[in-house]
Amino acid sequence: MQTCVQVFRMSDDRERNGQGQYADRIPATAALEAFDDREDLGRPLTADDVMDHLDCSRRTAHNKLNALVEDGTLETRKVGARGRVWWVPIEGDPDPDPDPNLEHQQTATRSETESPPPAVREAMAAVDLPGTGATLEARREALLASYEYLIENPSARKSDFLENVYPDHPAEFETDEGWWNAIQPALKELPGVDPPEERGHIWNFLGPDRFTPTLG
Repeated sequence: MQTCVQVFRMSDDRERNGQGQYADRIPATAALEAFDDREDLGRPLTADDVMDHLDCSRRTAHNKLNALVEDGTLETRKVGARGRVWWVPIEGDPDPDPDPNLEHQQTATRSETESPPPAVREAMAAVDLPGTGATLEARREALLASYEYLIENPSARKSDFLENVYPDHPAEFETDEGWWNAIQPALKELPGVDPPEERGHIWNFLGPDRFTPTLG
């Protein structure tokens, strides 16, 4: 009696770029081509710039950029509460006599620009986020970044937060689902946030004067 054996091939759902290449096989150094192609060589790049150059997802662009930061090829810094830029460092002698007053003024200006309104600060201080110390601070920054994203995009889905906020603010969570499970209950408590009644529905921002925290 002949036995028939069926062989099932698992589908390969790895990300591919426009040329059909697996994104995880693109070397991190390929991201440097985006820096070489700049007309203004002094301009730092965003993850969107590298994403467009490599024709990959935002998360893949972040992975390549972060790998280059870890090996010292690039440097990075936050811009505001939600943005981040990368650049190729230029070696040179530091300013031997910096002006301390200028640095103080710049620090004060950045703090005033990036500080959320009092009602938001009070609400953020009241919400419950996991972690302590630097971890908790990173998660509060992720919450603020999510809130600012909703202000800029008053109708957003969960997938929008995972695509546009999580890569810049992972806040020491290993997965985007773990990140969202911590952020979304806290986000509901912030001024003007109108959370969806069901999973997958739209998050709305009603305005900073509409503060209706969710209880329970």
